[in-house]
Amino acid sequence: MKTRRSLGDMIAVSSPRISLMGSRNGTDAETARTQEWHRKPAPPERPARSGELVRLRQQFRRKATERCDRRSGDRRLRVLAYSLVLSRSARPDEDWNTLQTEAEQRGYAMGARFHDVAVPVTTTGLPGSGAGRGVHAPPWQRPGWGEVERLIRGGFADGVIVLDRHNLSSDDDEYRAVINELGERYQAFIHLVIPEELSGPT
Repeated sequence: MKTRRSLGDMIAVSSPRISLMGSRNGTDAETARTQEWHRKPAPPERPARSGELVRLRQQFRRKATERCDRRSGDRRLRVLAYSLVLSRSARPDEDWNTLQTEAEQRGYAMGARFHDVAVPVTTTGLPGSGAGRGVHAPPWQRPGWGEVERLIRGGFADGVIVLDRHNLSSDDDEYRAVINELGERYQAFIHLVIPEELSGPT
């Protein structure tokens, strides 16, 4: 008996997400693995709640802390800074100051800083499809985020510090994919200065 597939399922399977991470200094094999990672469709579950995303993000931070403690009890977690600015004329300096202050308060050692200029997407999804997209291009299509991934993959940082989740993605599926990719592939974490909203989906 044939099963009906929703339009959202077909879109999730048919539209690959491609990362720029392996385009510079990477091998073709690594680029292929990264592209395959982003092709995986999200499981057909109910929409994620912010509380679930907070727990997922904190789970990877705990694991990174435990690994750091096992390697060297006196070494601080190393983080990169990342910011998304809304125009080419905007400067991320204010974000850098906020991220530096937060890193110092949390006891992180902050390394390199990266930013991207937001590129709006033209469509946020098809009506009724349930296949939404963030309001900006996803992180794996941004060169600055590609550098963040490259350094984390190379073992130069344990995580990344960001002002809020919207610097990564406003879409729950995209945002979860970013958390999972850093946590599962690279054993790294994301720290937000402003935590996810706990009132429901964003």
